[in-house]
Amino acid sequence: MSATDLAQAACEPCQGIGGTLPADEARALMAGLHPDWTMDDEAKSIQRTFKVKGFAKAVYLANLAAYNADRDGHHPDVAFGWGYCRITFTSHELDGLTKNDFICAAKLDKLVA
Repeated sequence: MSATDLAQAACEPCQGIGGTLPADEARALMAGLHPDWTMDDEAKSIQRTFKVKGFAKAVYLANLAAYNADRDGHHPDVAFGWGYCRITFTSHELDGLTKNDFICAAKLDKLVA
């Protein structure tokens, strides 16, 4: 899927139902994200660290990610401090990656572009 397709898609409620993506499918979806996203070795999470100037901009980005996640009902782990904001997506209830993780990452990419 392209970045545009992912960013326009809607998350589906998982509530612990369904399965995670096989590693090869997850790697294929990575192509639709900004190149700064990385996937862990087990294909269970994707992460992007944003470099920003100062603390306030890190907080603003964390809030933007939280707002976007609430709208979609799919919540990342967010870590931030002076000069950075790190966003990690995984489908917690399923202990791995689903299409929702890539959709939310693409939507965040579009917001910060």
